Amino acid sequence: MTLLKVEKQDQIAIVTIDNPPMNALSAAMKEALREVFSDLNANNEVNLIILIGAGKKSFMAGADIKELPQRIGNPNIIPQTMKTHEIFNFIDFSPKPTIAVLNGYTLGGGFELALTCDLRIAEEHAILGVPEVKLGLLPGAGGTQRLPRLIGEARAKQLLFTGDHISAEEALRIGLVNQVVPTGEGLQTALQLAKKICSNSLLALKNIKKAVDEGSELSFDKALEREAELFQDLFLKEDVKEGVQAFLEKRKPQFQGR
Repeated sequence: MTLLKVEKQDQIAIVTIDNPPMNALSAAMKEALREVFSDLNANNEVNLIILIGAGKKSFMAGADIKELPQRIGNPNIIPQTMKTHEIFNFIDFSPKPTIAVLNGYTLGGGFELALTCDLRIAEEHAILGVPEVKLGLLPGAGGTQRLPRLIGEARAKQLLFTGDHISAEEALRIGLVNQVVPTGEGLQTALQLAKKICSNSLLALKNIKKAVDEGSELSFDKALEREAELFQDLFLKEDVKEGVQAFLEKRKPQFQGR
């Protein structure tokens, strides 16, 4: 069974999570994510990646609960957990912009997967949450670290402590998602946004992502130094010449990614 389906539209790759009935994050799904993102990250014909769930019920409704009993009482699951972190980091630190379309339940490991993407578009029926505390657990795929960085410590702790589900509109209010759209319109909205992003310099996009992601882990002074390095790097590229010339000539730039 193919757990991830990949379709390409021009410079955009659409990765569909297809693990019915709820697109669970199984061990096999994690390996599929590693393989697909490894290929897409290295594919020079792909400039942006969209991640969406198959059907209308869920983006990804959490881990495969059937796999959890084998871990109970096991004192040596840290290597397995770190392997999951490695896979999710591979998505988070992709050199290409990523958009998650939350088209239904986005819970637990699925919620954590959505956090690895740069942007999140939620359909209005989406339900989000990290309910692991109700199983006597904590989110083990980076949720305790990525969520506070995104929405702040207090709001993150409330979601983590209660395990409550929230609506798409509430997720928008607290800055967890970028946009809420009608049910069934998530992919089209993501494609429109993706095309707008891809019309810009791919080199600039790559360096912007580096500046934000790397800078968040540095002191402010060091982050500014890193920004200056990435800024200088772009002045050595052909794209900036084209961008400036196009502005002066009042035309649309034709970036070549070099």
